[in-house]
Amino acid sequence: MRPFELLEPRTLREAIAALDSESARPMSGGTAVMLMMKAGVLRPSRLVSLRRLGLEGIQIKENSLSVGAMTTLRALEKSEVVRKGWPVIARTLRTLSNVRVRNVATLGGHLAHGDPHMDLPPLLSALGATVTIAGAAGERTSPVEALYRGYLDTTLKSGELITRVEVPALGRKRAAYLKCTTRSADDWPALGVAVVLDGDKPTIVVSAATDKPTRLASVEAAEGLQIESDLHGSAAYKKQLLRVYLKRAIDEARNASH
Repeated sequence: MRPFELLEPRTLREAIAALDSESARPMSGGTAVMLMMKAGVLRPSRLVSLRRLGLEGIQIKENSLSVGAMTTLRALEKSEVVRKGWPVIARTLRTLSNVRVRNVATLGGHLAHGDPHMDLPPLLSALGATVTIAGAAGERTSPVEALYRGYLDTTLKSGELITRVEVPALGRKRAAYLKCTTRSADDWPALGVAVVLDGDKPTIVVSAATDKPTRLASVEAAEGLQIESDLHGSAAYKKQLLRVYLKRAIDEARNASH
């Protein structure tokens, strides 16, 4: 790795100011950033650690789940609040990578990375989650679904940071997330399918087989979806996976507890 400067600001304002350079990058858990730096894909001159900003925490606000961006995935997985009100999130996290990664990786970093193989972006998109984003121009909110433009390409502007994630109450809705991995169970998925049922009306978001989490207008629309080939499978293979896993995900959502 090339030499870099490491800053640990104590306020959000200081962190945003430290990101004013084009070669500066924020670092939350660091699980993705460090791997990309070791591989030579990312060569920042400055890393801005977010760990001292106080952005952790899980709480209920007006019936919504409110999660600080620096909350680890493991903390989210173990939260009794999440298990009771949003059990589909806890179930999904148990299959996400491995516990060593979940102990370090943060929710904000997970969402900001922009890799379509991530598990939570399609699920949170289907659940109607939003993020609060802070930058030099102030705060703004965005649906999780609108964060992604393509592979490793997000709508976050230079210097912007995700500070909080809000997930609406499930109410009487039922939800499921299924994925297919072609190697070990904790490997990147070849396909991810999130389904939220409001009565019999499904909200469907597909990932891993596409270059970003992609909403389907209907079950039938899956046949016309543009599928991407990669190391985890050909487009034809993933198309067949989608046919099978979409039906399974809908069935699992129907049988899920509220």
